[in-house]
Formats: sequence, C-alpha cells, structure tokens
Amino acid sequence: MDIKKPEVAEKELKSGVMNLSKGAQGFSEEFMEFLKKYQVIGLAVAFVIGSAASTLVTALVKDIIMPFVGVLIPGGDWQSTVFQIGPVKFMPGDFAGALINFIIIALVIFLLVKYIMKGDVSNKV
Repeated sequence: MDIKKPEVAEKELKSGVMNLSKGAQGFSEEFMEFLKKYQVIGLAVAFVIGSAASTLVTALVKDIIMPFVGVLIPGGDWQSTVFQIGPVKFMPGDFAGALINFIIIALVIFLLVKYIMKGDVSNKV
C-alpha cells in the first residue's frame, strides 16, 4: 500500500474537489443552455395553460352547449346513450360529446395561434 504525505494527499483532494465542482458547474450551464435552446419553460407554461383551457372548454361544452343540443334532440340525455350488443357496450353519445370538445378546443387553439402569428408577422415588418 502506497502511503502519501499529508501535503500531497491534501493537494490531490483539492484537485479532485475542484474538478468535481467544475463538472457540476458545467452541468448546470449545459442544463440552462438546454432550457433556453428548446424553450422548455415556455413549453411547460403552455402545457399548464392548455390543460386549464381544456378543463374550461369541457365545462363550456357540458354545461352550456350540450343543454341546447339536448333540447333539440328528442329523448333528452343523448350523451348517456348506450348500444349494447351482447357484453359489448357502445357509447356513441359519450364519443359525440368528446368529439365536440375536441373540435371546440382545436378551433380555439387555431384562432389563438393565428392571432399570435399575425401579431408576430406585423412586428417583423
């Protein structure tokens, strides 16, 4: 076993700690560069806002639009319509409600992106 003098061991330990801190600093710089390059923070904010908007649109469809549709369609509660063939249940009403939610969400997103892009283009001119 090779025994080193305390001064040599201390110097090697300091060198190792310095290399470790440089690696950690390099990692944090690299991570911040990644966040900036791929705009991860903006993506996270958009995801949270999109999730909230989805909940809002679902409530709009369920509580405001569907009651009007229910009045126009005979039989009233068409969203709970179930066709059963043997053990298999088909729920076309539930699917139609989800489809209406999707169409409204897609329309709102389209209009927002179109508005944002219009503003983005006018700023560049």
